[in-house]
Amino acid sequence: MLRRFPLLLVFFALLAACGPVWNDPYPASERGSNIMYSAFTDRPKHLDPVQSYSEDEATFLYQIYEPPLQYHYLKRPYTLIPGSAATMPLVRRYDDSGRELPENAPASQVARSVYEIRIRPGILYQPHPALAREADGSLRYASLSAADLEGVRSLADFAETGTRELEAGDFVHQIKRLAHPRLHSPIFELIAEYLPGLKTLQKTLADEASQGSNALDLERHAIPGIEIVDRYTYRITLKGAYPQFLYWLSMPFFAPVPPEADRFYGQPGMAERNLTLDWWPIGTGPYMLSENNPNARMVLARNPNFRSESFPCEGEPGDREAGLLADCGKSMPFIDKVVFTREREGIPYWNKFLQGYYDASGVSSDNFDQAVTMTSQGEVSLSDEMRAQGIELLTSVSPSIFYLGFNMLDSVVGGGADAEGQARARKLRQAISVALDMNEFVSIFLNGRGVTAMHPIPPGIFGARDGEAGINPVVYEWRDGRAVRRSKEVARRLLAEAGYPDGRDAKTGEPLILNLDTTPGGLGDKSRSDWLAKQFRELGVQFVVRATDYNRFQDKIREGNAQLFFFGWNADYPDPENMLFLLHGAQAKVKESGQNAANYVNPEYDRLFEKMKSMPDGAERQVVIDRMVAILQHDAPWIFGFHPKAYSLQHGWVMNRKTGSMVRNTLKYQRIDLERRSAARAEWNRPVVWPLVFVGLLALAAIAPAFVHYRRRERATALGGGR
Repeated sequence: MLRRFPLLLVFFALLAACGPVWNDPYPASERGSNIMYSAFTDRPKHLDPVQSYSEDEATFLYQIYEPPLQYHYLKRPYTLIPGSAATMPLVRRYDDSGRELPENAPASQVARSVYEIRIRPGILYQPHPALAREADGSLRYASLSAADLEGVRSLADFAETGTRELEAGDFVHQIKRLAHPRLHSPIFELIAEYLPGLKTLQKTLADEASQGSNALDLERHAIPGIEIVDRYTYRITLKGAYPQFLYWLSMPFFAPVPPEADRFYGQPGMAERNLTLDWWPIGTGPYMLSENNPNARMVLARNPNFRSESFPCEGEPGDREAGLLADCGKSMPFIDKVVFTREREGIPYWNKFLQGYYDASGVSSDNFDQAVTMTSQGEVSLSDEMRAQGIELLTSVSPSIFYLGFNMLDSVVGGGADAEGQARARKLRQAISVALDMNEFVSIFLNGRGVTAMHPIPPGIFGARDGEAGINPVVYEWRDGRAVRRSKEVARRLLAEAGYPDGRDAKTGEPLILNLDTTPGGLGDKSRSDWLAKQFRELGVQFVVRATDYNRFQDKIREGNAQLFFFGWNADYPDPENMLFLLHGAQAKVKESGQNAANYVNPEYDRLFEKMKSMPDGAERQVVIDRMVAILQHDAPWIFGFHPKAYSLQHGWVMNRKTGSMVRNTLKYQRIDLERRSAARAEWNRPVVWPLVFVGLLALAAIAPAFVHYRRRERATALGGGR
C-alpha cells in the first residue's frame, strides 16, 4: 500500500489540472463557442405575438419577430427606423370629403389616416415544419393524423422544415389575428377604436365559433380598412388621426405571422403537446427559439435564413468614445446562440455572474452594496471589487412607473355611485397618498434606485415637468427650492374629513380595514408588508396583506375584486399617451378588459385624453397634459410610486450594450470577446485542491499504522502456519 502512495499524488495533480471545468454549469460541448449566457426569473406566459405584452416575453419575442419598424439602437431621443419595412410608411391624411390634408393639419379635420407600408423583398422565415412542402408544392404537415403525431413532443421531432419569402399578406393575417375571439389580444380595444373593421371581424368570428367551428379560417375573411396592394405592399386605414400608430408598428402585435403557422398548429392533438404558436414562435428575425423549457432553460439560436443587417455608424454624443461605434458597418448578428437559464433565487444568479458564467446581471437590493458605492452627493459608482474584475456599470431612468392602485369599483376606496361617497373616498385616497412615504420606500427597499413619481409620466417623456411645476401638490409642497413631503398631520386631517377620524368610521365606530392584494415576492414580502403596516398604523388604519398566486391575483384584478394592488407599467413607446391611457375610462379593466386596472373614470379627463392623444408635441399639448395630470393628482386613483432606475452590470468582454428600455431587439447588436471570457473564467474558477490533498494525507497517516500492523500479523501467521 505504501508503495502506491505516489500514485495518489499523481491523481491529485491530475485533479488540479482539470481546473476550470469543475464548476462550469454548461455542457463541455459549449465551451469556447460563440454563445451569450443570460438568465430569467419568471417564465414567459405568452410567445404568441398577438397576446404577449410583458417584459419577460419581450426578451424573446423581439429577437424572433420583425415588425415593420424598429428603434435606432444608439440614437436618443428614440428614433423609429425601418425594420422589415423597406422604408418608413407613407402616411396620408384625408378629411370627410376625401381631400388630402397637409401633414400639419389639425387632428379635428382628419377623418382618416392611410398608412402604406412596403416591406423588403427577399426576407425569409426561419426553418419551420409549418412551411415544409412536398414535391408538388403542397404543405407537408397540413393534415396530420393521430398516428402521425405519435411520439412527437417538439418541433425537432418533425423530420423536415421549410421556408418561404415574407409577403404583405402575412402582416395582414396577423392584424386579423388581433380580432380572434379565442386569443384575447390585450390591445384589441385600443386598436379597434381606430380600426373599426377589427370589431366587425371579431363578431363574424365569434358567430362562427358559437356554431361549433373549431378552426377559424382567417383567410376566408377580409377586414375593412386593410388592403393588400401587391406582394410587398399593404395599406392600413385608420379612423381619424393617431400619430402614435407608428410606434405600434414597431411591436410584435404587428409583426408578420404566416397563415401556414395557424393551419399547422391548429390541427387536433397539437395543443396537447404544447405545439402552439404560444410555445413555438415562427419569425424572420435574427434568432429562433430552438429550446423551450421555461422551468429550466430557453435557447435562442441564430436564424440561418436571416438576411443580416449592418451595425449602425451613428449615434448620440459620447457613443464613439464609449466604443459603441467600433463595429460600424459590420454584419449582424454577432452571436450564434443565447442560452437563458432560469434562476429562481437571486444569490445563485449573482454568484454565477461573478464567476463569469453569466455575461451580464442586474443589480438587486441583495447585492447592491457589493456592486455599487454611493458618494456623499448621491452619485453612483462601481465598487473596487467590481472594478478589479473589469465589470462595467450601465445606468438609466426607465420609462416606467410602479404604483399602488385603488380599485375605484370598491365601495370604500372608490366611494360608490353617489357624489358624497365619492368625495369621502377621494379624501381617503389623498390621505393614504400623503401617508405612504414613497421616498422612504425607494431608499429602504430599492437602495435609492428610483425616482419618486409625481404622476404617471416618467422623466424624459414629453409632458413631464421639472421643478415646482412638476410636483404633486396634494402630497408635496415646494420649499427652499425642493419638493418636501406633507406631514402625517395633513394625512390625519384628510382621513378625518373622509369620515375616519383616528382610523375609525365616524358613524359606526368600526375600524377602517384596508386590504392589499398581491403575489408572493411583491409587496407581500414580510419586510415590505411590515413597512406598509407601520405607515397605516400611524393613521390608526388596519392593514391586511392578501397574498395569492399570480393567476388568482390576475383574476381578482380582472373581476374587480381587489381593493389595493401594486402594479407596474413599462412604456411601450416614448409618448405620454402610452402612460396616460392607463387611466382612460375606455380602458377600464372590468368593463372593457383594458389596461385601466383601477377602473378609474373621470369624464373631463377622458375628454382631454381624446384631445391630447392626437396632438403633436408642443405648448398646446403641454397645457392639456398639465390639466390631465392635475385631475389625476386631485382624484388620486393611484399612489404614484416611483420610476425605477435601471442598473445593469456587464463583464468587460461584452461589447455594444447600451441602456434604453424602448429598444428591445438588442441581442443582434451585442458581441462577446470569447478569448477574454475564457481566460477570465479560468482565472476566477481555479479549483483549490490542497485541502483534498491534506485530508488525503491525514487519512493515510491515520490508517498506515493499522495497515502495517495488519500486514505484520498476516506475515507472522503465515510463517507460523508454515512451521
